[in-house]
Amino acid sequence: AQKLHSQGSIVSTDNSLDLAIDGGGFFQVLLPDGQIVFTRNGAFSRNQEGILTTNSGFIIQPEIAIPAEATKINVSSDGIISVQIPGQVDAQEIGQLQLADFQNRTGLQPIGENFYVESTASGPPILEVPFNAGFGKIVQGSLEASNVNVVQELVDMIETQRAYEVSSKSITAVDEMMQFISRNL
Repeated sequence: AQKLHSQGSIVSTDNSLDLAIDGGGFFQVLLPDGQIVFTRNGAFSRNQEGILTTNSGFIIQPEIAIPAEATKINVSSDGIISVQIPGQVDAQEIGQLQLADFQNRTGLQPIGENFYVESTASGPPILEVPFNAGFGKIVQGSLEASNVNVVQELVDMIETQRAYEVSSKSITAVDEMMQFISRNL
């Protein structure tokens, strides 16, 4: 089955650590074994040390530490993360997200949990800051929904079901004719 890496619709969640990519690119995630994997799932949180992680606790690359006392987290469309610290007038820049993209996205290997790894087919990752060089922009407080078109899938399913019903009715009709013939001969 081919993975479709087309844009899903972007849904607002009002959680400042939910980040959607509008356009091309993947977030980079460091697994405990030192492997870098790629995902478009931007439902992030902070671990005990304040490091930005995926929901399952894996650290986003490059590593970004959010101060515990930060009251407001702001992520710009080009991935610059700044926070408001009580007692300080200006927001403080604490890091910048970086996205990865590939010559051939369909060549990425899915490894579960919405994570992908590079393969010889995908080619090596091309790294860039968001909203630059054709990469997607970051939309804060939103997540990308599935790119599956539910309506189309439903229509296809109903058509398949109807075709099945027609087939099974014709089988029943043939059965009844055969019974009729065998009884009346």
